[in-house]
Amino acid sequence: MNNVELVHSYLSSFETGNPDAVVRHVVDNFQNIQVAVLGSGCSGKALYRERLVKFLQVFENLRYRVDELIVDGDRAAATYEMQFNREGRLIKIPGVMIFEFQEGLISVRKDYWDGLSYQEQTASALSG
Repeated sequence: MNNVELVHSYLSSFETGNPDAVVRHVVDNFQNIQVAVLGSGCSGKALYRERLVKFLQVFENLRYRVDELIVDGDRAAATYEMQFNREGRLIKIPGVMIFEFQEGLISVRKDYWDGLSYQEQTASALSG
Protein backbone atom coordinates (compact mmCIF):
# COMPACT_ATOMS: atom_id res chain seq x y z
CA MET A 1 0.00 0.00 0.00
CA ASN A 2 1.47 3.39 -0.93
CA ASN A 3 1.18 6.42 1.37
CA VAL A 4 -1.86 7.85 -0.43
CA GLU A 5 -3.69 4.54 -0.04
CA LEU A 6 -2.50 4.25 3.57
CA VAL A 7 -3.97 7.62 4.57
CA HIS A 8 -7.29 6.88 2.87
CA SER A 9 -7.42 3.40 4.43
CA TYR A 10 -6.59 4.76 7.88
CA LEU A 11 -9.23 7.49 7.75
CA SER A 12 -11.83 5.10 6.31
CA SER A 13 -11.13 2.58 9.07
CA PHE A 14 -12.79 4.86 11.64
CA GLU A 15 -16.13 4.15 9.94
CA THR A 16 -15.92 0.52 11.08
CA GLY A 17 -16.12 1.52 14.75
CA ASN A 18 -13.42 -1.11 15.36
CA PRO A 19 -10.25 0.09 17.17
CA ASP A 20 -8.26 -2.84 15.75
CA ALA A 21 -9.11 -1.76 12.21
CA VAL A 22 -7.72 1.70 12.99
CA VAL A 23 -4.51 0.68 14.80
CA ARG A 24 -3.44 -1.76 12.10
CA HIS A 25 -2.29 1.37 10.21
CA VAL A 26 0.17 2.60 12.86
CA VAL A 27 3.60 1.63 14.20
CA ASP A 28 4.11 0.40 17.77
CA ASN A 29 5.65 3.70 18.92
CA PHE A 30 2.94 5.76 17.19
CA GLN A 31 2.61 9.42 18.23
CA ASN A 32 -0.94 10.83 18.25
CA ILE A 33 -0.50 14.59 18.64
CA GLN A 34 -3.68 16.63 19.10
CA VAL A 35 -3.14 20.33 18.38
CA ALA A 36 -6.48 21.67 19.55
CA VAL A 37 -7.77 23.26 22.73
CA LEU A 38 -9.91 20.21 23.49
CA GLY A 39 -7.45 17.62 22.16
CA SER A 40 -5.54 15.04 24.14
CA GLY A 41 -2.71 13.15 22.47
CA CYS A 42 -0.95 9.95 23.42
CA SER A 43 2.12 7.87 22.65
CA GLY A 44 2.20 4.21 21.71
CA LYS A 45 -0.05 1.92 19.72
CA ALA A 46 -1.43 0.12 22.81
CA LEU A 47 -2.55 3.32 24.55
CA TYR A 48 -3.93 4.69 21.28
CA ARG A 49 -6.03 1.55 20.84
CA GLU A 50 -7.27 1.76 24.42
CA ARG A 51 -8.40 5.37 23.92
CA LEU A 52 -10.04 4.55 20.58
CA VAL A 53 -12.59 2.30 22.27
CA LYS A 54 -14.29 5.21 24.06
CA PHE A 55 -13.62 7.68 21.21
CA LEU A 56 -15.44 5.47 18.72
CA GLN A 57 -18.36 5.03 21.12
CA VAL A 58 -18.75 8.78 21.77
CA PHE A 59 -18.46 9.79 18.11
CA GLU A 60 -21.26 7.70 16.60
CA ASN A 61 -21.02 6.88 12.89
CA LEU A 62 -17.68 8.67 12.69
CA ARG A 63 -16.29 9.32 9.23
CA TYR A 64 -13.66 11.56 7.71
CA ARG A 65 -14.26 13.17 4.34
CA VAL A 66 -10.90 14.09 2.81
CA ASP A 67 -11.03 17.37 0.93
CA GLU A 68 -7.40 17.46 -0.17
CA LEU A 69 -4.44 15.14 0.32
CA ILE A 70 -0.85 16.12 -0.39
CA VAL A 71 1.86 13.47 -0.09
CA ASP A 72 5.58 14.23 -0.26
CA GLY A 73 7.78 11.22 0.43
CA ASP A 74 7.42 10.14 4.05
CA ARG A 75 5.04 12.99 4.97
CA ALA A 76 1.47 13.91 4.07
CA ALA A 77 -1.14 16.53 4.84
CA ALA A 78 -4.88 15.97 4.59
CA THR A 79 -7.59 18.58 4.99
CA TYR A 80 -10.79 16.93 6.12
CA GLU A 81 -14.26 17.26 7.50
CA MET A 82 -14.95 14.96 10.43
CA GLN A 83 -18.60 13.95 10.62
CA PHE A 84 -20.41 12.10 13.40
CA ASN A 85 -23.78 11.88 15.10
CA ARG A 86 -24.49 13.29 18.53
CA GLU A 87 -27.92 13.26 20.14
CA GLY A 88 -29.46 12.51 16.75
CA ARG A 89 -27.79 15.43 14.94
CA LEU A 90 -25.03 15.43 12.35
CA ILE A 91 -21.95 17.30 13.58
CA LYS A 92 -19.22 18.47 11.15
CA ILE A 93 -15.76 19.55 12.27
CA PRO A 94 -13.07 20.82 9.86
CA GLY A 95 -9.43 19.98 10.39
CA VAL A 96 -6.02 19.14 9.01
CA MET A 97 -3.91 16.09 9.75
CA ILE A 98 -0.18 15.90 9.17
CA PHE A 99 1.20 12.38 8.84
CA GLU A 100 4.68 10.89 8.98
CA PHE A 101 5.32 7.37 7.72
CA GLN A 102 7.74 4.66 8.75
CA GLU A 103 8.07 1.18 7.26
CA GLY A 104 4.75 1.41 5.41
CA LEU A 105 2.73 2.54 8.44
CA ILE A 106 1.83 5.82 10.12
CA SER A 107 4.35 6.84 12.79
CA VAL A 108 3.04 10.33 13.63
CA ARG A 109 -0.36 11.96 13.30
CA LYS A 110 -0.70 15.64 14.15
CA ASP A 111 -4.36 16.62 14.17
CA TYR A 112 -5.37 20.28 14.00
CA TRP A 113 -9.15 20.54 14.41
CA ASP A 114 -11.65 23.27 15.17
CA GLY A 115 -12.57 22.95 18.84
CA LEU A 116 -14.87 26.00 18.78
CA SER A 117 -16.91 24.52 15.94
CA TYR A 118 -17.16 21.29 17.96
CA GLN A 119 -18.33 23.13 21.08
CA GLU A 120 -20.90 25.22 19.23
CA GLN A 121 -22.45 22.26 17.41
CA THR A 122 -22.44 19.82 20.31
CA ALA A 123 -23.87 22.42 22.71
CA SER A 124 -26.76 23.06 20.32
CA ALA A 125 -27.20 19.32 19.82
CA LEU A 126 -27.51 18.78 23.55
CA SER A 127 -29.80 21.76 24.15
CA GLY A 128 -32.13 20.84 21.33
